[in-house]
Amino acid sequence: MVERMKAETFFTDSDSVKISQAIERVEKHTAGEIAVMVIDQSDDYPAAQLLAGITIGGIPALLISDFFGGGSIWVFLTLFLFFGIGFGWLSSYVPFLKRIFIPQNRLETRVREKALTAFYDKGLYKTRDETGVLFFISLFERKVWILADKGIYAKIDQATLQEYASDIALGIKNKNATAALCREIDNVGRILADNFPIKADDSNELSNEVIAG
Repeated sequence: MVERMKAETFFTDSDSVKISQAIERVEKHTAGEIAVMVIDQSDDYPAAQLLAGITIGGIPALLISDFFGGGSIWVFLTLFLFFGIGFGWLSSYVPFLKRIFIPQNRLETRVREKALTAFYDKGLYKTRDETGVLFFISLFERKVWILADKGIYAKIDQATLQEYASDIALGIKNKNATAALCREIDNVGRILADNFPIKADDSNELSNEVIAG
């Protein structure tokens, strides 16, 4: 079965309302500003697609050339090219197949790098007190990165934030993403409220709407 989650349709309208309400609820008690972004994937991973084609395509090519082609190297190479291209193309439409050929640390690195790029591209660093927090969801990798501006890092370390991110990632895997995300927005919000209480002249500097990019 082809499994392709798309950012534009990952959260239903009802889900998006719940997430926006969770952000609004948190921001009533903290100067922190929360944003949620979901994207299809953090990279195209062309090397993994090539490796999938070579690895998987070589098996039927070898079997067919051995049993029906008399072990001819030319038959094997022709079939290998055919199956290699075919399975490489297929892996681009079947995410779990491509993920097999990508090391976990590579997935984590690309999500982290993409989250950092998005943080600056979307202007999330422009809050008055440098208290922006991005919940970044990358669907292909099924990974979440919570990125905070330097004002937040003065009180909260990245390891703590990633504990909450891991729970959201588990929620995505268990098809319970919205509940997990709202729960961790509340949990992070409590930490923000303790360390960055709301100010009298506070304003909503970042949109509460889910960003699909």
